[in-house]
Amino acid sequence: MTASNPSLIIVPARMASTRLPGKPLADILGEPMIVHVWRRAVEADVGPVVVACAEAEIADAVRAAGGHAVLTRPDHPSGSDRIEEAARIFDPDGRHETVINLQGDLPTLDPAAIRAVVAPLDDPDVDIATLVAEIVDPEERDDPNAVKAVVSLAGGERQGRALWFTRLPAPGGEGPCWHHIGIYAYRRRALERFVALAPTPLEKRERLEQLRALEHGFHIAAAVVDTVPLGVDTPADLARIREIAAARAT
Repeated sequence: MTASNPSLIIVPARMASTRLPGKPLADILGEPMIVHVWRRAVEADVGPVVVACAEAEIADAVRAAGGHAVLTRPDHPSGSDRIEEAARIFDPDGRHETVINLQGDLPTLDPAAIRAVVAPLDDPDVDIATLVAEIVDPEERDDPNAVKAVVSLAGGERQGRALWFTRLPAPGGEGPCWHHIGIYAYRRRALERFVALAPTPLEKRERLEQLRALEHGFHIAAAVVDTVPLGVDTPADLARIREIAAARAT
């Protein structure tokens, strides 16, 4: 990323959430959640921000707040497919060489995390960059809902090659374990190649899309951040986010 070629941040959003239907428009302090995420992305100041919407009501909410939104096909199987279509719509000439996939359910995300995910792409061999944070709670290490990243990191290093992702406790032995944070920075050509590939057996087995990239030889690097951002997947998560947002506003 350079000043003349900033990253393009794309936030995929759809209404059909299994555990929290209508999640992007959930109210937090009088504004839809997707608007809060858009604001955090703008605050990162790494490039333009676009919300890739499956439905018109999400686009209307973003535009009402002053943001950019594009309508995409409603039937995309993943957020990666949705952001690739949005990148082609918003930037058909390919001016932005880096595309950041930012989840639309992180309304209290520290904008510094968005800046951190771009850093590994300074290495020209890296195709995709992502984030990890050290697991400090032993229960989290055994929780299949917390995805673990196996990362080649020597002591004190803040980024390294991601070798594997799994829902199981990994790696074994003494040393830190890493919680994977699902924010990605893609080189544009890597994103286009990735979405053209069919889902792979291990991806389907673990239900982890990033394994498709590893199975096809993509170089994924992970940058270390200090905390895991709080995502919103359930009504209980939403209630907690509302409490946090209200406390910060006072």
